[in-house]
Amino acid sequence: MTAPGLPEPVPAAGLPPRVRIHEVGPRDGLQNESTVVPTEVKAEFVRRLAGAGLSTVEATSFVHPKWVPQLADAADLFTAVADLAHPLSPAAPVDLPVLVPNERGLDRALELGARHVAVFASATESFARANLNRTVDTALAMFAPVVQRAREAGLRVRGYLSMCFGDPWEGRVPAAQVVRVCRALLDLGCHELSLGDTIGVATPGQVTAVLAALNEAGVPTERLAVHFHDTYGQALANTLAALQSGVTTVDASAGGLGGCPYAKSATGNLATEDLVWMLDGLGIESGVDLDALVATSVWMAARLGRPSPSRTVRALTPAE
Repeated sequence: MTAPGLPEPVPAAGLPPRVRIHEVGPRDGLQNESTVVPTEVKAEFVRRLAGAGLSTVEATSFVHPKWVPQLADAADLFTAVADLAHPLSPAAPVDLPVLVPNERGLDRALELGARHVAVFASATESFARANLNRTVDTALAMFAPVVQRAREAGLRVRGYLSMCFGDPWEGRVPAAQVVRVCRALLDLGCHELSLGDTIGVATPGQVTAVLAALNEAGVPTERLAVHFHDTYGQALANTLAALQSGVTTVDASAGGLGGCPYAKSATGNLATEDLVWMLDGLGIESGVDLDALVATSVWMAARLGRPSPSRTVRALTPAE
């Protein structure tokens, strides 16, 4: 049998010429591991991802170790990779966003010289209570000084919004609910919003409808990113629907690592390799070397002691 090689690029109408991949594997992926991954392995993971051409790699989270012990080494890890330069543009540093849940987390990020931080909100009351032990509005109030101080220090602030398409406790989430919290995050000063399908229940028509509702409410598409989980095998289809709606930033996790510690029905993130295979086949530039990325995920899977769930990694990796 002939090896598949790389996909034949066949452009389709109505799609962006370039997509920026926001790689979340080192943070969103590894925070869900049952065992703690050594700091040096995490640092090498970040370096290899950058070496594969990913210009944005979300490194870690400055959350209290009591809640996410897998990320207790956040300061050591960030220090180890903070000066990482992009291999294709040595003069440009790799963008290394870090999650900051509150002002204490922001203090740690500022002390270490972070240039890009993220806050993590919810579109539903149930998940806000499960994840933050707050209501949606009190969580937004908690983020207000975080975003303000970060902006005053010259940092960019990303706003994550979970449960945009469905919630395990509340069921379907009205688009108006998503619009309200998105508008609030933008009003706080977030430069970008990542719409999360935390439990992977979205379908393409729903994605298109939510994005249209946001546009109608004055939320520009260029300020939006999408973050899909593949619980029902819909992540790539949903991503394509988002691209057709004008979105140009897509979150993905190398090897399909990740889930959500507070929503047990959430399975892995969209695998970065699967996304790149689709983008390459559509002739959309991402700047990512697929072979190098696959090799990185194979390397990481060996350290985790299990095969990668990414279909593309499995297809391009010769059987032992």
